[in-house]
Amino acid sequence: MSENRLQRLHDAGQSIWLDFIDRAILHNGDLARRIQGDALTGMTSNPTIFEKALAEGTAYDDELSSALSGSTAMELFELVETTDVRNACDIFMPVYLATNGGDGYVSIEVSPSAAHSSADTIAEAHRLWATVNRPNVMIKVPGTQEGSVAVRTLIADGLNVNITLLFAIAAHARVIEAYISGLEDRVKAGKPIDHIGSVASFFVSRVDTEVDKRLAALADNAGETERAGILELRGKAAVANAQLAYKLFLEQCDTPRWAKLAAVGARKQRPLWASTSSKNPAYRDVLYVEELIGPDTVNTMPPATIDAFRDHGEVARRVDADFASATRVIDDLAKAGIDMTDVTEKLLTDGLASFQKSFDSLTAGLDAKRGQLTR
Repeated sequence: MSENRLQRLHDAGQSIWLDFIDRAILHNGDLARRIQGDALTGMTSNPTIFEKALAEGTAYDDELSSALSGSTAMELFELVETTDVRNACDIFMPVYLATNGGDGYVSIEVSPSAAHSSADTIAEAHRLWATVNRPNVMIKVPGTQEGSVAVRTLIADGLNVNITLLFAIAAHARVIEAYISGLEDRVKAGKPIDHIGSVASFFVSRVDTEVDKRLAALADNAGETERAGILELRGKAAVANAQLAYKLFLEQCDTPRWAKLAAVGARKQRPLWASTSSKNPAYRDVLYVEELIGPDTVNTMPPATIDAFRDHGEVARRVDADFASATRVIDDLAKAGIDMTDVTEKLLTDGLASFQKSFDSLTAGLDAKRGQLTR
């Protein structure tokens, strides 16, 4: 039997989550097979993934047909997404139980329109939590300033939370603080914290896409010697940025404040590496998996990246192997003229806009589907 690279990745301390959902894999046994064969322990969804799932085929037509009367496109979407996520939670429930709540989560995202309102985020998160009604559902909240405010309340309320669209170390620090404060609020209220799960979803490949584009522009206006040095920095920003996020995670878990919470059952808010498929064909297709392997991490991958790692991924602990080099990369980028704060702010804005576009396209598609099904 050939070596199971995905199992070795799991054994290295990294949870493998599937960044994909559709009704077919929930019912044809494919997801269950992946849990057994690929050491899969969780799943993430977002509006873009659901947009693709709803646009292809007729798998959702029966459920939509039975709910068309008087339902808005938004209500129809929530119906199908909560049904899929609930079913996925049930499939992952054995993982959740076997790990005593340490893994086996399925994420569902609040709508992008709530991203800049903590009150709207909190209300929608509670509605999704109650509708799915499974202990292993995880509510995705965008990592905006307002989202961080919501995270503290939601954790204090006992919800599992996945903070998404994190690009900046400062944003990561903010959501770590929100998580810890929410746990402290809950302890003060005399409530248990031992079955609250949270991940901080740090996006990776998009950082290189944006930084590489800016480096190319700088190189075009530089002298030959300087140009070579600038171009050598391509493909390095994303991994360095994520590795420094992991450094922050380790530091926050090594404090008296955290030790006090851990003593009463608190679970670490694990870094989750998202957007880990290589966007640049010049880069190794499993680059953003191999360079970020380490304990207490999650990597959520689309099916193609999982397949690629199963075929030729190399397992070695690299995420914390050389923080000094990661710091030098960020320093060198600054010297070359790359403002990482500007990069990460743009990526957050673009990420929210992309999800909103998918959401708008999704609801428009549901309106069109309504027309087809009522003819």
